[in-house]
Amino acid sequence: MSSIYILIYNLFHYSPILGYDADAHYSYVDFIARYMPRDFKLPSNLDTYEFFSPPMAYIVPAFAQVVCRNIIEADNLLAACRPLYGKTAQIFQTILYILTIYINLLSLKIMTSSKSLINTSYLILISLFAANYRTISMIRGEPYLLFFMSLFILNLIKLEKTNYLYNFKNVFYTGLLIAGIALSRQWGFFLFIPVIILTIKDMLKNRRIKVFKYWLKSSSIGFLFSGWFYLSLYDKYGTFTPFNLNLSKFSFNNQELNFLIPSYEDMMFLFTKPIRPYLDNQFITILYSDLWGDYWGYFSFTSKYLNVGRDQLLIGNYFARVNLISIFTTLLIIVFCFFSYKSYKNFQAIKFLQLAIIVSFVGYFIFTFLYPTSSGDTIKSSYIIQAFNLSAILASVYFENIKKDNLNLYNTLIIFMVFIYIHNFDTYLSHFPINFYP
Repeated sequence: MSSIYILIYNLFHYSPILGYDADAHYSYVDFIARYMPRDFKLPSNLDTYEFFSPPMAYIVPAFAQVVCRNIIEADNLLAACRPLYGKTAQIFQTILYILTIYINLLSLKIMTSSKSLINTSYLILISLFAANYRTISMIRGEPYLLFFMSLFILNLIKLEKTNYLYNFKNVFYTGLLIAGIALSRQWGFFLFIPVIILTIKDMLKNRRIKVFKYWLKSSSIGFLFSGWFYLSLYDKYGTFTPFNLNLSKFSFNNQELNFLIPSYEDMMFLFTKPIRPYLDNQFITILYSDLWGDYWGYFSFTSKYLNVGRDQLLIGNYFARVNLISIFTTLLIIVFCFFSYKSYKNFQAIKFLQLAIIVSFVGYFIFTFLYPTSSGDTIKSSYIIQAFNLSAILASVYFENIKKDNLNLYNTLIIFMVFIYIHNFDTYLSHFPINFYP
């Protein structure tokens, strides 16, 4: 219930216009809404620097803008409708997030052979990620990606249980999920690589051509529904995956040494002032601080409204304590993910979760070297939110093992995490005044 309170609270205290690259995302909505409902056109790099993003996240707010401009009267309809469609997107993404958690609970129920849908360990772990609350409060594709990813995992589990029951309904549905992931965010392609790896291994080991045919046909359907977007990017920019920064040739020299190996002073900032700019362009420390706290300050102050957010002089000290006690949660997730894989490595779904986490992190890591910046502003936990949510699912599988084998240890760990949740609670809430809109 406390998480529901957080979601409702943020609906009133946070406007998506305060989010990452918000102006570009709003420009994307304004562009496609300009032609709706009679036509559907995608913006170019001249219209918004988020031109490379798939359109899924912008359809609901664009539709709300169309409705708004036809029912209100204002001198500037565009400006007048922005708060309304921003809030519509935020509400819709909040609902998607709740559905995502419910679907993941269904998956865990099947994987752990539990009689109850409620999985306490998963609910606490997923609630501890401060990045989740920020991400779903902005107009972004990641909430859609998490939703389709949850459906994809549940579908994968069911396919394994039915030994890939081969019929058109199953193949078509899987294809739609693939398209949904592809049209939500490009990071979703990291979820397809584990499927390819597991399918090849399955063919070599068991010679199950049926599995290969299943994924070949379903991915073809997925491409049929989503390929048009990537083909349009290739047609305009000469690549299927353009970006708003210049592409560099991959080299570890693209980043400074402290990007990977923070100095002693940098590590001290991690546990004293983990807010920008103290951890300037450091991969691990920024990602860690942005996952558990609010390194970039988008829930606390943002660079444009430093005097609007609350407790600016103290917030860094609080985030330092958040980072410190979150070491326990971080290590717990890493260790439990490892033991989940070791205990259930014969299950295809567990293999997928493990590979998807690794591929997502490695792929994102490579991305930061292909598009280096001196400020580190491409290092945001929202960009790789799928990996953190996957790790919560995988860790929860082993948590259920402990519940069966050692209830006292299970209860002790749960109590520890509840205390951490209570301490970190303020990181889950927007620090902006109620109904604040710049």
